[in-house]
Amino acid sequence: MSTKFLFVVNISSSNKPSIETAVHQKFTNPSKEPNRQNVNHNHHHHHRRHLLPPPDLFDKTTIISLFSTIAILLAALALSRLVLSPSTPKSLRFLFIWHAFDALIHFFLEGSFLYHCFFSSVSVAKDGTISYYPNPHNYLGSGEGVVHGAQAGGENAFAQLWMVYARADKRWAGVDLGVVSLELLTVFVVGPLACLVCYDIVKKNPRANITMIILATAEIYGGFMTFCPEWLTGSVNLDTSNVVYLWLYLVFFNMLWVFIPAYAIWTSSIDIFDAFRVRTASVAGKKMK
Repeated sequence: MSTKFLFVVNISSSNKPSIETAVHQKFTNPSKEPNRQNVNHNHHHHHRRHLLPPPDLFDKTTIISLFSTIAILLAALALSRLVLSPSTPKSLRFLFIWHAFDALIHFFLEGSFLYHCFFSSVSVAKDGTISYYPNPHNYLGSGEGVVHGAQAGGENAFAQLWMVYARADKRWAGVDLGVVSLELLTVFVVGPLACLVCYDIVKKNPRANITMIILATAEIYGGFMTFCPEWLTGSVNLDTSNVVYLWLYLVFFNMLWVFIPAYAIWTSSIDIFDAFRVRTASVAGKKMK
């Protein structure tokens, strides 16, 4: 996952654009040809698309959503204070907080993404007035003219959250088979492994070192497999023209799931190497007797 850190929820109100309008606005990139279907290419419609106002990147709902994500981090911090011994090393305390936060992000945010990919669908209008990220062929046995994903989630808050992130990466509006496959592993394998790491840190179980290495490797691999297809195809689904979308959404938040897992691998490897050194010294001492 990789995945992918989200903090913006575009809550609908009378003066906010709808989900469909958000798709219509942000799936239009004059520098790239987006992956869409049923688009009206007449001059009048093309001109109207470019007259649509840009989204407010720092509106009230964005700030509220930022605080909600901070609340998840504070919950992980509070849990660490509740269950960890005061003598727990700072490195393990940090890794406990990270894995608790990681699990919550995977279960609640990425879990909601999967929910909409499997259970939210809408029929596509044939007049070409709105652009959608199209379903893969025969996805869940659905026929032509049906799309799944957050774009079909209506006014659901989590669906709108993903539609905001889809402004930076269009694949998260609908169903991309590579992304969905990785998210299935993230939610149902990586999330529980993160919980297991937290449990083992609390219990001082050395198994945490092995689990952290497995988990961190999966996180880094997932991030690579999420973005490598885009790099190889000229980032056709990414909006890199906007500083916020590029450096905040795509680079900064996704790189958290690279550098912190790398730190987990480094910390765990040190403990494992120390254990081998102790065993080697012990064996050598017994041979000298």
